[in-house]
Amino acid sequence: MNTVTESRHVAGQGEGALPARPLTILVAALGGEGGGVLAEWLVDAAAASGFPVQSTSIPGVAQRTGATTYYIEIYPVTADRLGGRAPVLALTPSPGNVDLMVASEFVEAGRAMQAGYVSPERTTLVASTHRVYTVAEKAAMGDGRYDTERLRKAAGTLARRAILFDMAEIARQSGTVINAVMFGAMAGAGVLPLGREACENAIRKQGKGTEASLRGFAAGYAHAAGAAPAAPAPEEKRWRGRASERVRAIFPPETHRLLEEGVARVLDYQDRAYADLYVQRLEPVLAADERAGGAASGYKLTNETGRFLALWMSYEDIIRVADLKTRRSRFERVRSEVDAKPGEPVVIVEYLKPGVEEICSILPRTLARPILAWAERSGRSLNFGMHLRTTTVSGYLLLRSMAWLRPLRRRTSRYAEEQERIDRWLAAVTRAAQTDGALALEVAECARLVKGYGDTHRRGWGNFERILATLVEGQPELSPADRAAAIRKARLAALADPEGKALGKEIGEAKPVVWLTPKKAELMGKE
Repeated sequence: MNTVTESRHVAGQGEGALPARPLTILVAALGGEGGGVLAEWLVDAAAASGFPVQSTSIPGVAQRTGATTYYIEIYPVTADRLGGRAPVLALTPSPGNVDLMVASEFVEAGRAMQAGYVSPERTTLVASTHRVYTVAEKAAMGDGRYDTERLRKAAGTLARRAILFDMAEIARQSGTVINAVMFGAMAGAGVLPLGREACENAIRKQGKGTEASLRGFAAGYAHAAGAAPAAPAPEEKRWRGRASERVRAIFPPETHRLLEEGVARVLDYQDRAYADLYVQRLEPVLAADERAGGAASGYKLTNETGRFLALWMSYEDIIRVADLKTRRSRFERVRSEVDAKPGEPVVIVEYLKPGVEEICSILPRTLARPILAWAERSGRSLNFGMHLRTTTVSGYLLLRSMAWLRPLRRRTSRYAEEQERIDRWLAAVTRAAQTDGALALEVAECARLVKGYGDTHRRGWGNFERILATLVEGQPELSPADRAAAIRKARLAALADPEGKALGKEIGEAKPVVWLTPKKAELMGKE
């Protein structure tokens, strides 16, 4: 039995004295993770044990900008010992006064630490180390992910005790939702005044997915209590096919893992010939990397170029979006996220708004160019708002018909345009490697700017092209070290300001000449 004696909640009181305060618990969980059910389990287990308990919740906000929080207070003395008296329990937590902080995702643990809910004198922190990226992280032009190592260090410093492990993976292995693993970790941490049997009975009382939830609870309990078996080493993926075989035959071992992932991505995106093209494009880069002494850095230039090349070659177009949205794995993932039971209907509505550029991207160049020129002259965006229910036969077939255009992608205007841009970038990388390996790596990193679709892709490519023309292909008087430093500075400016204003200052672009009428010039002069 996992229990906590009353004396651990009492400061300076004698034998038999009542605790000075209740046990305070704060839970942060994302939508669809069963945080409300977890709070119910905790309340039921406390009530069944005879402890006064109170629970409140604060709803989170949409689009992954925060979590729903659940605050529970348990007075660790049974009601029969209180003689009819009732403790006063608070409705909301206060900084520095939380005994057990539980987070279903690592950045949510960071938010709790930042808000002061984790203190070294009092708080046990139980958190899952997996990540569900926020909107701000996804929208960043560069690598906008939070540094999880900083979170680990902060947890070790700010918490009285930190119990950190990947609860999402354990939930997946147990065939349950993460809330069951969280509950088990809370019980196994040794902070709750509740026995394991009371917690398991609360799960059984719920009556839904009991066996899977109990498996998850047991696994979480074992990890928190330090009794979990060591995780087996992850198996290396081995991709079948000529392209991956060429990777293992031609490229050094330091590059195999990343390049094989690249092969798998472009193979999934198009076909085997496209994967062969991916490998073929990287061979000159490897040769240049070896000449520049790349072995000493673990062939970083080859790895980074291979990473960005795989992303660029699998650019997002209407065909790709339609393919991903109509895959069976996506429907299964959505059903899992909303916790749909077998046979329970789930309705998925896709909100699409393709513009004239997206539509022209799947047309041949001979048709796309005059349409785009007309749209530019007329100033019309021609966006088409569409709401498709892919869980209906008609909606699914309509979107899937776009995915079936994949064999024709090579004939589209976007394909031809992107291949020309890729070849120009790769040529710049190999030329730079002949001069300096560090310079070549900076040129390769510039591909980080090209991402997304629509306006995001247009701005990113525009910034990339400005750096390429000005600092990579221009200014021959610059030394390799100065050129590399200038490219890096310009790239960081472009990532920080996608609109390109900061980039213009870095590369010294002259302000455009604006011709004004005498009347407008006079008005501006008065201002």
